[in-house]
Amino acid sequence: MHPRRTAAILGLGLALLCAVLPTAGPAAAARAPDGSGAAAVHGTPAADRPLPTGTVTTPDGRTYLTDRHGRALRLRGLNLGKNEKVTEKDLARLADDGFNLLRLTIQWERVEPRRGHYDTTYLSSLRQIMGWADRYGVLVLVDWHQDVYGPAFGHHGIPAWATRTDGLPFEPDPDDWFAEYFQPAVQAAFTHLYDDRDLRAAQAAAYAEVATALRGHRSLLGYDLFNEPFGPVPGDPTDPAARIRASATLERGRLAAMYRRLIGAVRTADPDAWLFVEPTVLVGEGVPTRLPGFTDPRPGADRLGFAPHYYDTAVEAGADWDPTSRFVERYEAAVGAYPAAHRLPVLVGEWGPPQAVTPGNAELFRRQVASMDRFAAGWALWYDCRARDGGGYCAYDADGRPAPGKRPAFAPYAPAVAGVPGSESYAPSTRTYTLTLTADRTTRRAWTLLSLPATAFPGGARVAVTGAGPAVVVHSGPGGARLRLPAAAPGATVRVTATARPAAR
Repeated sequence: MHPRRTAAILGLGLALLCAVLPTAGPAAAARAPDGSGAAAVHGTPAADRPLPTGTVTTPDGRTYLTDRHGRALRLRGLNLGKNEKVTEKDLARLADDGFNLLRLTIQWERVEPRRGHYDTTYLSSLRQIMGWADRYGVLVLVDWHQDVYGPAFGHHGIPAWATRTDGLPFEPDPDDWFAEYFQPAVQAAFTHLYDDRDLRAAQAAAYAEVATALRGHRSLLGYDLFNEPFGPVPGDPTDPAARIRASATLERGRLAAMYRRLIGAVRTADPDAWLFVEPTVLVGEGVPTRLPGFTDPRPGADRLGFAPHYYDTAVEAGADWDPTSRFVERYEAAVGAYPAAHRLPVLVGEWGPPQAVTPGNAELFRRQVASMDRFAAGWALWYDCRARDGGGYCAYDADGRPAPGKRPAFAPYAPAVAGVPGSESYAPSTRTYTLTLTADRTTRRAWTLLSLPATAFPGGARVAVTGAGPAVVVHSGPGGARLRLPAAAPGATVRVTATARPAAR
């Protein structure tokens, strides 16, 4: 999609969210003896940072990422890097606002601008970003991005040298960039990418090159293998039935084969990164994916996930959202079966309306946040930018505050839950956050983390626990808390409530 921007949540003592507290600023982040920032953040031991190592499927059928303690992890973040240079300030601000995830857009054209020539300066810049993410406790999902194939058609993604059009025509459509996917030249280019042996080998080699450059960073969550995949649409591309047939054929055939190649390519360099597959964008129209299951060649348990996007096509075209459309319900129905069947964590890689200043779009934004809490292990809002009018997909206004209508993305949440996550809610009118969980074997021996951002709790928060014995609560500042429930019996329902303290005058 087009450039967009961020959200927030001040992270607790624990570093996945590694929150650099808003009142402290990035300089307050604790440093290891070597200056890397790996030791602790605001008193949180690096060894206790929630880094994804496995999964757990809860009784409701949702699969969460888990860390080495068995805690269920929740990721919330932003997209960044499509056109602009990513800076350390960006990572510090991301953590300051409480986000614990960066979906970092990269393009093959920048990795390999000339065939066989990898841009070492660009790869070094990616390593530098990973280092900043390490410092501020942010996880990074590297997104192999493309829009309308690449620069040969005025966009970004696949190099011009890897574009084969068979001499077919291409006419730009400045009023509807998505329609350009159906141009004959673009259709031909995708067909060659999927089918031509030399292009397949070159793409796999580029993925392995990046995986080699970035492996080993504690902040590396993994790779979103191909942004918004598309392909040939035989027949009339404006016919919805033709598009559905083409999508199913692509997902079962060419796209599935590409994902198998790319999974294998990354695994030649990195056995540990998580690898996420995307369906076609038709999932946003309520069309379930037809992707098959995939096998992970790494030793041990698979590290695979599902990364759909969550866009309403009418809103993308400029309409105010219509609540009677049942878009949210149709999307949840379309997106649920595949990850449930394969026990995959869902990370929504992109979502959000271009602006939320109109009543319908503001309601859509609120409902999407609530919706993803029901089915996803994490999400990344599109996009990390600022806009004076609250538009352009930006999550911030020109002054750096949450954009009109987009404040629900900045709500408190629990990035790591020692137990089985239950309900979670935040009432802006009373500034009250509530989390329920069911105690299990992890509850007594691991910290549950709360992210309580200054946007919701400008004066800090009081934390109370019911359903368990005396809780050990450690405040790491006004941005969050970490707590342990030593007396919670397995199976007990525990309620954690955070209420606002009066803001300092």
